[in-house]
Amino acid sequence: MALLPITTIVALLHALLAVRLLPALAERTAAWPVLAVALVISALSMPLPFLARRRLPIPGWLKWTGLVSMGWFSSLFVLSVLRDLLLLGHWLFAQADVAGGNAWRTTSALVVPVAATFITLVGYFNARRTARVRRVDIPISRLPSQLEGFTIAQLSDIHVGPTIRVRYIERIVNAVNRLGADMVAITGDLVDGTVAELRTHVAPLGRLKARHGTYVVTGNHEYYAGAHAWVDELRRLGLNVLMNEHVVLQTQNVSGAQTDEEVHESALVVAGVTDYTAGHFDQTHASDPEGAVRDAPPQVHTRVLLAHQPRSAIAAAQAGYQLQLSGHTHGGQFFPWNLFVPLQQPFTAGLHRLHDMWVYVSRGTGYWGPPKRFGAPSEITLLRLVQAA
Repeated sequence: MALLPITTIVALLHALLAVRLLPALAERTAAWPVLAVALVISALSMPLPFLARRRLPIPGWLKWTGLVSMGWFSSLFVLSVLRDLLLLGHWLFAQADVAGGNAWRTTSALVVPVAATFITLVGYFNARRTARVRRVDIPISRLPSQLEGFTIAQLSDIHVGPTIRVRYIERIVNAVNRLGADMVAITGDLVDGTVAELRTHVAPLGRLKARHGTYVVTGNHEYYAGAHAWVDELRRLGLNVLMNEHVVLQTQNVSGAQTDEEVHESALVVAGVTDYTAGHFDQTHASDPEGAVRDAPPQVHTRVLLAHQPRSAIAAAQAGYQLQLSGHTHGGQFFPWNLFVPLQQPFTAGLHRLHDMWVYVSRGTGYWGPPKRFGAPSEITLLRLVQAA
């Protein structure tokens, strides 16, 4: 959609909330000028981050203002709709209580912006703190004893961009390195901008440490930002980008005395696919979970797939993987968007079973757009493979 229609819609929605809230506030409180000014700032600043994407020189503080306003207005709008529904219910079922209705009308007009501001402040703190480590055991049927306890540190949906910069990334890298994981997996949506804009902010990822290295797959946002250039840049940093391909990790020291069966039992296939929608941007990048393990040693039975979107899971289960690691959903990031995720994705967050395969969906390590998380905490996930009981 073009920017002008979006800006017009945003302005009209702000005007609608002004009409619904300001008169009620003006009746009994002096708070209405504060809300009026906040609505004007929000309406004017929300389009600015999108103008910046068109290479217009928007100062960083104005981008921040627009993105924070976006998060605040989202909560304000939802709470205003809920308020109107309650007022409608009172009008339908308690028409005799006019005084009570007027009091509730005024009180609720104050509660809505106060609650929206509180949610935004808490959400800001949740988004900007370093993601906490979430530890998850994955019970794999017939897991070879040599792979028992193998650990994968998963990062997802960091969205390096206007508000997530180098210091934020350095904190994440330090937290992951303290875990001493066997491998690191980055399951897409790493960036929201071009290589030229964000090269220095992504650079700390080259310091990630794991025994078997760091593996990356593309998400849809890499394709918005220029996936080919980003794949080259991440490889330059020493990260392993898997584009519908796999690697075989030998998790034990192999000696000449070991049989081929013992060697294969201690190996792990790690595959990665391009984003589910990648084919729309480049047909040669069409996501292919089955092709990603083509020519993998058939004797190595334990197979892990890195796929940005959970909806890759149907094809992955058919291709014989035991585990798929995904992100994309952010766990909804904040209400009410968590209600819409199931309309597009089979899983929203956490560990799920699909036929004989486990699917783990990260809530994301960063955030997209507004610096706000409420009810969907960010995470650095430490997954441990264990034998199923």
